[in-house]
Amino acid sequence: MSDQDNTTLSAQRERPLILLADDDVTIRSLVRMSLEPLGCDMIEAEDGEQALEQLLVEAPDLVVLDVMMPGLTGWEITKYIRQREGYQDTLILMLTAVGEDVNAMTAPLYGADHYLDKPFDTDEIAEVVRELLSKAGR
Repeated sequence: MSDQDNTTLSAQRERPLILLADDDVTIRSLVRMSLEPLGCDMIEAEDGEQALEQLLVEAPDLVVLDVMMPGLTGWEITKYIRQREGYQDTLILMLTAVGEDVNAMTAPLYGADHYLDKPFDTDEIAEVVRELLSKAGR
């Protein structure tokens, strides 16, 4: 898929597509349940390589990324998204347990649109995703 196709694919969707990337199945399940009321389609990845593959194949509107995953980290994936033509508008929400101070420094540095510390509040993640999608017109 070319970068041009990525933009077209995203624009053609009726509902936003969210990629949930976390190596913890329980976290993915919690995030999925929290976001289901928003009426979005969701796909999942359990490690960094799967997340990157899903990103390139499916061109999600928003990626919810764990920072510490096997293979590629959430930081590496975020950096890739921000540097790849056609993906700069992909929204990124980082979920991590590395600590609030580290998150406050690294999330903006790598280009994440928002971050939440684990453990997170399920209502808060839904609100953040709703705001991100709304601001982006999705």
